[in-house]
Amino acid sequence: MPWFSLRPRDPADPRWPLPGEPDLVLKAADADEARAKFLQAYPSEPYGTPAVPVPDAGAGSFRNDPDAMLVSETAEPPAPKD
Repeated sequence: MPWFSLRPRDPADPRWPLPGEPDLVLKAADADEARAKFLQAYPSEPYGTPAVPVPDAGAGSFRNDPDAMLVSETAEPPAPKD
């Protein structure tokens, strides 16, 4: 299974849930699965807002803005240092 790097198109995007981390690397079958895993783990505003009370569609979600996140295949990340 390949590794994928996910990062916001705009590094200053306030929806990015990992401040100080430019990207997130994870394993997935393809780019669509990598995006789905990210959206499941980081729904941002999971219950929307009073104006838009639908699950996973809040203003802080990448779910309805696929162009805002770049997904690309990458090399296996180095093992974490303890």
